[in-house]
Amino acid sequence: MLDGVARKLIDPPFNLLARLIARTGITANALTIVGFALGLLVLIALANEEYYWALGLILGNRFLDGLDGAVARRNGVTDLGGFFDIVGDFIFFGAVALGFALAAPEQNALAAAFLLFSFVGTEASFLAYAAVAEKRHMKTDRVGTKSFYFIEGLVEGTETLLLYILACIRPDWFVGIAVLFGVLCWMTTSARIAIAWFTFRD
Repeated sequence: MLDGVARKLIDPPFNLLARLIARTGITANALTIVGFALGLLVLIALANEEYYWALGLILGNRFLDGLDGAVARRNGVTDLGGFFDIVGDFIFFGAVALGFALAAPEQNALAAAFLLFSFVGTEASFLAYAAVAEKRHMKTDRVGTKSFYFIEGLVEGTETLLLYILACIRPDWFVGIAVLFGVLCWMTTSARIAIAWFTFRD
């Protein structure tokens, strides 16, 4: 829901950085890989209950995720780059949820499992809609230029980032916010199924 708003705020500074980075020869895919590595390190930080280290790694991952897109738009969006970007995002979002489960298994494991289960719904509905939209040659640029169709939802990347920031600052709230966010994920999934029903049923 907030991704479109966030793009308007972050695109100008990221586009400026992208112009500078383009001169160095650093590719969007290289930034994606470094960001993905930072995202996986979150597992170690969370498992050791180093929540502020985890927060720094999460912000680093999200920063590079925004920057790789800006570099890609400057140098040319590619199918491979789009593939790496979305796969990396989904693994990262799941890794953070798993990290909170490892941090306090008895307290967090069930809520983390529900959150991961809810992510399956949002991610599957997102990718399935994109696949059919591509088949029908549908286009959208509401959240910027992408390598494939992005359907919006009640919860998207920006909301997930805010969830994880709050959870790192107040890890004792993880269970409550994970359950609430999981419910919002299922609302998003349900809405996408309804949209798909009315869009693709002919």
